Amino acid sequence: MSNAYVAAEVAKIIDKDKNSSEQLALACSWVLAHYKGVNIRAFDVKETSSLCDYNLVASAENTTQARAMIEEMIVGLKAKDIEAISLEGMGDAEWILLDLGSVIVHVFQEISRDVFDIDSLWMSSPQLTIPSEYYFGSSDAQATKKSSTENYF
Repeated sequence: MSNAYVAAEVAKIIDKDKNSSEQLALACSWVLAHYKGVNIRAFDVKETSSLCDYNLVASAENTTQARAMIEEMIVGLKAKDIEAISLEGMGDAEWILLDLGSVIVHVFQEISRDVFDIDSLWMSSPQLTIPSEYYFGSSDAQATKKSSTENYF
């Protein structure tokens, strides 16, 4: 996936409502999902937190994947003039935290996610629904791929 493609897709999502923290959370979710993040959750904490509107939590299968998710997210958001306030944990990439102001993104290695269990902090909060088409290889894409090769043999 090229930086230009990621930036264009992020821009499409953010342009639906430029001042919306929900659109920012969805754009970040798109990047996480397209980079094959797993167990992605977007907690709506507007009513319970003074720090942010959304906490995104995702798992990566390895440190390279975790770093790539965050780096591509930063590049895509920079194209829309959205700058990170803080970025922590890129060194060992066990738990990367990206603070975007109204949205905070947490990317974990699965073992670290289990240990810290930050999901439990917001389990009573509503979750933002992440559209299935955001995911790499979503069922629609799989159905199209299957039908185009169905009679191959």
